[in-house]
Amino acid sequence: MRIPLTIVLGGLLAAPVYAVELTVEVEIPTMTVAEYHRPYVAVYVEGAEGKAAADLTVWYMLKDTAEGHGTKWLPDLRQWWRKSGRTQQMPVDGVTGPTRPAGRHAVKFDARDPRLSGLAAGRYNLVVEAVREVGGRELLKIPFDWPATAAQSGKAQGKTELGAIALAIKP
Repeated sequence: MRIPLTIVLGGLLAAPVYAVELTVEVEIPTMTVAEYHRPYVAVYVEGAEGKAAADLTVWYMLKDTAEGHGTKWLPDLRQWWRKSGRTQQMPVDGVTGPTRPAGRHAVKFDARDPRLSGLAAGRYNLVVEAVREVGGRELLKIPFDWPATAAQSGKAQGKTELGAIALAIKP
């Protein structure tokens, strides 16, 4: 009887632990303009009091190139910059990355990710902010509860610098 019990217990311990998965889809619209630059985008979580709780990702020109000037335009992501960006040394490992072209882009995180694991239980907003050189600025918010005990989803629609933004949380 010990062998089957050991096998059963070993199987239970070896079973994968499923964590909450948070997926954010960001659409960068195609624009027909004389001078186009890819937008800088910050995706972060803010608490009920409006303070930044976690930076999920920041897309910007990582180096000075003919297309842009690296970190020079990061302060133009005004809300993110005031709440979180100005206190950080760029690049931030695991958070920052290069700008993205027009199209749909998905980023996924699970609850064990250091960016989410420190969030206390409560109501939060997913914030997506975009700014483009020789362009405009736009900020969208989607509310959600953390930790997720049931599936959640939310959408927001941009008008200029952002297209459709979608949040999906699966426990």
